[in-house]
Amino acid sequence: MLERRREGQRILVSAPFGRDGETLSALLQEQQYEVRVCRDLRELASKICDDIGVILLTEETLSGDLAPLKDALAKQPSWSDVPFVLLAAPRSGRTPNAKLSSLKLFDVATNSVVLERPLGKASLHSAVASALRLRQKQFQMRDRLLELNESETRLRLATNAAHIGTWDFDPLSGRLSWDERCKAMFGISSDSIISYETSFLAGLHPDDRQKADEAVAKALKPGSSGEYDIEYRTIGIEDGIQRWIAAKGGAMFTSGRAVRFIGTVIDITERKRTEEALAASEAALRIERQALDDLNRTLEERVAQRTAELEEEMLARNHAEEALRQSQKMEAVGQLTGGIAHDFNNMLTGIIGGINVAKRRIANGRLDDVNRFMDASLDAANRAAALVARLLAFSRRQTLDAKPIDVNEHLAGTRDLLRRTLPENVAIEIETDPKAGWIIADANQLESALLNLAINARDAMPDGGRLTISTTTRSIGEIEARSLPGLKPGNFIVIDVSDSGSGMRPETVARAFEPFFTTKPIGQGTGLGLSMIYGFAQQSGGQVEIDSQVGVGTTIRLLFPATDPSNAGEQSDESSPIKEGQGQTVLVVEDDDSVRLLICEVLTDLSYKAIEASSADAAIPVIASHCPIDLLISDVGLPGMNGRQLAEVARHHRPELPVIFVTGYAQNATAKSEFLGPNMAMIGKPFAVEVLAAKISEMISQAERSQQEHDAGAREAQI
Repeated sequence: MLERRREGQRILVSAPFGRDGETLSALLQEQQYEVRVCRDLRELASKICDDIGVILLTEETLSGDLAPLKDALAKQPSWSDVPFVLLAAPRSGRTPNAKLSSLKLFDVATNSVVLERPLGKASLHSAVASALRLRQKQFQMRDRLLELNESETRLRLATNAAHIGTWDFDPLSGRLSWDERCKAMFGISSDSIISYETSFLAGLHPDDRQKADEAVAKALKPGSSGEYDIEYRTIGIEDGIQRWIAAKGGAMFTSGRAVRFIGTVIDITERKRTEEALAASEAALRIERQALDDLNRTLEERVAQRTAELEEEMLARNHAEEALRQSQKMEAVGQLTGGIAHDFNNMLTGIIGGINVAKRRIANGRLDDVNRFMDASLDAANRAAALVARLLAFSRRQTLDAKPIDVNEHLAGTRDLLRRTLPENVAIEIETDPKAGWIIADANQLESALLNLAINARDAMPDGGRLTISTTTRSIGEIEARSLPGLKPGNFIVIDVSDSGSGMRPETVARAFEPFFTTKPIGQGTGLGLSMIYGFAQQSGGQVEIDSQVGVGTTIRLLFPATDPSNAGEQSDESSPIKEGQGQTVLVVEDDDSVRLLICEVLTDLSYKAIEASSADAAIPVIASHCPIDLLISDVGLPGMNGRQLAEVARHHRPELPVIFVTGYAQNATAKSEFLGPNMAMIGKPFAVEVLAAKISEMISQAERSQQEHDAGAREAQI
């Protein structure tokens, strides 16, 4: 009964008359619920906490003082709204009960259901089960809010590191919001009150004011793309300093009207100065070269003198070009961050909007379609997690579970997935070369890459066509390897994904792997699909090539280093069933309070004893003590000593201690096979609770089997 022992599954019952409380408790315990019967409202109020799933009251309970109940409910977190089930006494006619009226149908508790007695057992069980499901949705909302706060923090750190300012404009109300960096670019203090006219327009250079105002109007115009990309000068309102600013952003439309206008700004003053210096240097160089041609070339001394001067100028030009390249790098970071901000804000809109609508429906008692809005919020949160995973793939910092893969066998297993994904008017052909053998790669990432390429091919063939996936072998020598960045000479397995679609122009092919570059309409693609595939291939020691011709089709070629089949071994797909513990002790080391709480709750549900530590320094005394520890669960990215170093310390004191690493991103943990030692495992964040529970059960069971085998061997040796 693991699921019913989750948080929010306890039921409080208050029925002061007769044996009502005992009867209700017995009925609920038939369904394996954990029930606590309270004598009166004061005791009930003292028991309200996050663990409570539903409160069951009889009408007679309301005759007491409601103040303690109101105070207890007021102390709940903002996400928490404990469901109430009120069992009303039978009454004749339609006269409202005075006690119910005094509550204004639970003015104290808006999340309530009233059942009139007598009622059947099934009705009671149904009402309680429905209330508990709503309570679980509240815990899911809480978890999503925590994840959103973490995502917003990472985004804020990224913009601060890149010296990027952000702005947010509401066209309907005229409200304009700038962060401190954006205000600094307009030369005003961080606590100043701003507006579109008195801050934005007033802070622009007079020669650029009309151009910038028209660009904003164009982006907000109904039916437009909403894109905003402009460079302008500002004159500091308070400091009078002139600056060059590059602004990028976009408008969001609802029912044909612009409802939000957001974007980023970056100070490009140094880049402009560098460009001006470079232009002046080039002009001077042209003049000097012309003058040099006019000189008498027989005057060797003058030629030598001018040559020396030109060398100095060329050196200065090289310095200017280097400064320009650095400035362009910062602009690229701004473009990347702006794209992340745009996509995350879209997802946050879906999450926050769905949660707000669900809360209003619950407050109004309209519970029928609450799940629809909660599912929409959950879907948006999952898309945000997928976006983070794609960013890690592009940066080649994702954690890969690289294992030997039979390429031909893997493609055969992918056929059904592709058939379900692609429409019937797209024919699928898989052509395998018997000589194509094994590679070392992450099977899930390879399947995701093939699925992404198939979806791109489908979009390029709106009227149908043919998708061909084939395997070949290829030997790459040293000369060819130099033309393929990051590739070492050797034998490779090649996977070709070809379509008969519209193809791509050369300029599109040149930018295909750029992050957030997409030819799809706004809202239909993030521009990270090919970037993710490129990062995955390079992280696996391979490369990606593109051949495309307009009107003929496109071929994406994935190259992976070939490996010896003898290294493959036997791959087992069997997973151990999740077993409950028997009071074994697990040390949990995690610096994030919410993640540590979640892991400890799972351990408690599985009947393990959890010991918490927020850092390696706090965990080492526990490891060095005589306290029994059956499993170590540690985050990789701990403050100070990291999780892998802590595991080495733990193995020094306890050589056979099993270890589970939990990581969201760690530069040194991108390849599991290189990072993990014996009797170690790893799972990535965000993870499903079921995945964590299964891994804990697997590692504990494996350690117990090893100990049993060791004990049996020792007994045989004694005999």
